[in-house]
Amino acid sequence: MQLGFKKYILEDSTYKGGGKKIVMPDGITVHKLSSNENPLGYSPKVKEALSNALEDLSLYPDNTDIRLREALVKDFDSALVADNFITANSGSEIIDMISKAFLSEDDEVIVSQPCFLPYTAFTRWMGAKAINVPMTENYDYNLDGILAAITNRTKLVFLASPNNPSGNYIPMADLRSFIEKLPAHVVLVLDEVYRHFAEAEDYTSGLPFVVEGKNVIAINSFSKTYGLAGLRVGYCYAPLEISNYMRKICKPFLLSTPALEGAIAALEDVDFVNKTVALVKEERRFVLNGLDALQIKYWPTQGNFVLIDPPINDMEFTTFLEQRGIMVRPVGNFGAPGKVRISFGVREANKALLAALEVMMKSQTTTA
Repeated sequence: MQLGFKKYILEDSTYKGGGKKIVMPDGITVHKLSSNENPLGYSPKVKEALSNALEDLSLYPDNTDIRLREALVKDFDSALVADNFITANSGSEIIDMISKAFLSEDDEVIVSQPCFLPYTAFTRWMGAKAINVPMTENYDYNLDGILAAITNRTKLVFLASPNNPSGNYIPMADLRSFIEKLPAHVVLVLDEVYRHFAEAEDYTSGLPFVVEGKNVIAINSFSKTYGLAGLRVGYCYAPLEISNYMRKICKPFLLSTPALEGAIAALEDVDFVNKTVALVKEERRFVLNGLDALQIKYWPTQGNFVLIDPPINDMEFTTFLEQRGIMVRPVGNFGAPGKVRISFGVREANKALLAALEVMMKSQTTTA
């Protein structure tokens, strides 16, 4: 039977997440440092909002996302209007919507590996082709190389700042110069879901470029800073010409009542956001200092995670830590073979991580 299956959908391009918690014997605490989740959980205000939302689960949610978009306007200090925002069930679905809105068969997008897997997977689902302009050995973007790779078929360029899994960012001057050189038919998709954790003086989000009307779509998520990975809420913002175009493919009743109410409550709890960011920055310094002391190679990071070059095979390294209740993420399928990404947790988790790594390094020294 000829069902008309599309060959590019049949290809193995399914995104596989970091997995749920492993099961350990009694007395061994599991520290999940594999999925860049919020180590503090989520805001108490969200818990209250979710509890109240359960009373109305028999009713349809809001037909539109306007209340959430208005909350986002406030969160962005009214630098944008509600129509600049598009919301969806996760940042990944935003990427899917962008792909549907801009890509057709035989179109091209440009990615730079290592990168978030949906950039390439969702491109393939549309029958388009992802052109990889690899990062440098130091995990910096080759922005000149990306510009040179653009053709008349190029529709999108995916950049992330900070980038997952490498943690690198794009300095303001470099990003501005790049955007100014982009051809008019190309849209820059700037993934900034880790922007709250960046502290470099020359870091920038996509906001100034969207305000200026550049062809930029900035992707954000409620999964990281706000701790709502289980609710699946994300959004993007873009110039009105782009956002109003994308809104034509938004589905009615897209966000569930818990997702809508939870996201609004999360935006209102600024204290929780500040507490999260402060913790991540403090624990980032703690872990990186520990890696320095153990002489384990890592790359500078502006995210809530770090990319390391483990002293043993990446899968053996992962297994070694899992046996001690510590979950980390090998990222060969992101385009960083042999490397491992480790999220920053609370101090207890980070101490357990460093203690396990110390045991590993001593073992390596003994066998050498």
